[in-house]
Amino acid sequence: MESENLEKDLVVDVGSAEVRLALLENHRLIELNRESSQGHSFSVGDVYLGKVKKILPALNAAFVDIGDTKEAFVHYLDLGLHFDAFDTFVRESNPNRDLSELYTGIKLGEPLSKEGRIEDYLKPGQLIIGQIVKEPISTKGSRLTAEISLAGRNIVLLPFAEKVSVSQKIASKEEKRRLETLVGNILPKNYGAIIRTAAEGSSASVLVAELRSLIEKWEGSWKTISRNKNKGLLFTEYSKTTTVLRDLLNDSFTNVYVNDAKIYEETRKYISLISPEQEKIVKLYEGKEPIFDHFEVTRQIKSSFGKVVPMKQGAYLVIETTEALNVIDVNSGIRAKTNDQEENTFEVNKLAAEEIARQLRLRDMGGIVIVDFIDMETQEHRNELYKYMTELMASDRAKHNVLPLTKFGLMQITRQRIRPVTEINTTEKCPLCHGTGKIASTVVIDEQVERKLADLIERTKLRQFTLKVSPILGAYLTRGLWNSFTAKWKRKYNCKLRVEEMTEHSILQYEFYDEKGKVLE
Repeated sequence: MESENLEKDLVVDVGSAEVRLALLENHRLIELNRESSQGHSFSVGDVYLGKVKKILPALNAAFVDIGDTKEAFVHYLDLGLHFDAFDTFVRESNPNRDLSELYTGIKLGEPLSKEGRIEDYLKPGQLIIGQIVKEPISTKGSRLTAEISLAGRNIVLLPFAEKVSVSQKIASKEEKRRLETLVGNILPKNYGAIIRTAAEGSSASVLVAELRSLIEKWEGSWKTISRNKNKGLLFTEYSKTTTVLRDLLNDSFTNVYVNDAKIYEETRKYISLISPEQEKIVKLYEGKEPIFDHFEVTRQIKSSFGKVVPMKQGAYLVIETTEALNVIDVNSGIRAKTNDQEENTFEVNKLAAEEIARQLRLRDMGGIVIVDFIDMETQEHRNELYKYMTELMASDRAKHNVLPLTKFGLMQITRQRIRPVTEINTTEKCPLCHGTGKIASTVVIDEQVERKLADLIERTKLRQFTLKVSPILGAYLTRGLWNSFTAKWKRKYNCKLRVEEMTEHSILQYEFYDEKGKVLE
């Protein structure tokens, strides 16, 4: 549910191995996206030149090699209306031909019949252009479509298509007619387009600039098609940053914070292209503290991705994810606002519904989700909860369906699954027991620390150390001015030893550092 004063921030953390994007609504983490900055992963929207490996007549489908370890899958119904035109272009293109002339000269012909057979169009070894619509999940490879589309903020460009369609969400007939005429007049031959809801009220210059950039992207892949004649990536959708912005950018977007100058510039340029008046919302973060720590994203990730998700006043969710389905159990814990048990249960269930709608987006959970709400006596409360859940899910961009509660208090939600569920391990291995569950006796901890100190002096010949410990261990080692353990060690080994207490250390954890701050093993 969108509220009038909803504050939306996008925080972009650019690291050496990956780029992480956190979408915050009123400073609360709603979505977390990650993309690798090393190599290329097979992501939704990416377009590949693939080689047909095997035809499956029984399924009316084919396996296609796009360079992934698992072969991609394309069904006959995903070949699109004008597959013949794409096929002709791939077969007849070569480095010596004028590719623009070839493209515009191809006749679209009759659309493919819905009752056709895949073996009439594809043969093993044949090259086809395919776009990923579903990422590889578990043992399954990517799902492909041969009907290519390039999505912009206002327009979706369709190569080898001929009609212009306008979003049904644009109510005004005059505006629909204006946009249809405008885009129809500027589209070159053999191109179609879908005008998105965001285009409403857009000026001709914004639409022309966006259309030109989409056409350049498509035509930029032609050389690769004509030259290589081999499987591989033709082009990728925009980076995750710009894809998230494209789908989410609206008047309520408040700030985009980026901690990398290059991505900041790229993001600013992209916004100036699709929505010039909002260019100022992009800000370069230059603080010393890590950007995710500064905006409290790290803390929210740690508390939100565990098996047990805490909520207000002691209530909590238990989330189990399997290959076939996701199960969420709602528990009231110790929460009791009123003496009326039914009212109390209804309040907990509403609270849980809010957190579940957030968790589905946050973890990108797909497929079937079964929610076990706390049993409620009245049908009125069950209906109200179903209605509330439907409202909460309205802002979810993934296709979904919410079913009413069964008599057992179970709610079934289906949510489009196009990529694997996001899983982040929020537990850490104990530095003392290393996962065994057993630690050395606390009585001899001073002996352990002393042995380590003696060993370091012997091996490194250093005489100056910093000992980082938990506050409890620190208090134990430094109690007594002259008789403390640390005072004795300084005299015994003729060294300088400074004790520094670290609140994040576990009770018996300790580390020695040299004077330059380097940890000593």
